[in-house]
Amino acid sequence: MTLKLPRRHGFFEHYEELVGTWTRRLRNRQQAEDLAHDTFVRVLESDSAAVQQPRAYLHQTARNIAVDGYRREDRRGAMESEAIDLSVSSAGDPEHYMHAIQLADSIERALTELPVNCRKVFVWQKIEGLTQAEIAERLGLSRNMVEKYMIRTLRHLRDRLEGLQP
Repeated sequence: MTLKLPRRHGFFEHYEELVGTWTRRLRNRQQAEDLAHDTFVRVLESDSAAVQQPRAYLHQTARNIAVDGYRREDRRGAMESEAIDLSVSSAGDPEHYMHAIQLADSIERALTELPVNCRKVFVWQKIEGLTQAEIAERLGLSRNMVEKYMIRTLRHLRDRLEGLQP
C-alpha cells in the first residue's frame, strides 16, 4: 500500500525507506508501519522546521521510539515477574497474583491517558530512579514543573486505581 503524503520539510519522501528499514529489523511490516506512524506524529508535533537532515532525524526518532517500546515491554515483564514473586511468597495465592497483574495493567492504561511529559516524569523518577533535577534537565523544564507533572500523575493514578484495592 503506497501512502500519499504532502512533501512538508522533506520528511515524507523517506516514509517507504523508514518502513523498509524497520520491516527488516522487526521482521513485521505492520509493526514497522506503526513505528513509522508514531515517528511522523512525533516529528510533526515537534519543532522540526530547523532540522537540517530530515532522513537522519526520522531514523533517529524511530530508533528512540523503538527503544522506548522495548523498555516499556521490559518494565512490564519486570512488573509481571515481581507479581509472580509476590504470589509465590504469599503461598501461591492465585487471587493475589491476578490482582497484581490487573494492577500493573491498570497503571499502564492510566499512564497512557496522561500527556507525554507526565508519563516521562513518572517513569524516569519512579522506575529509572532519576532525580527531579535530572528530569528537568532532560526535558528542559524547571524542577517546579517536573514536580507539578509528578503530582498530576500521582493524582490521576490515585483516581483511576481507587477501586482496585485488595
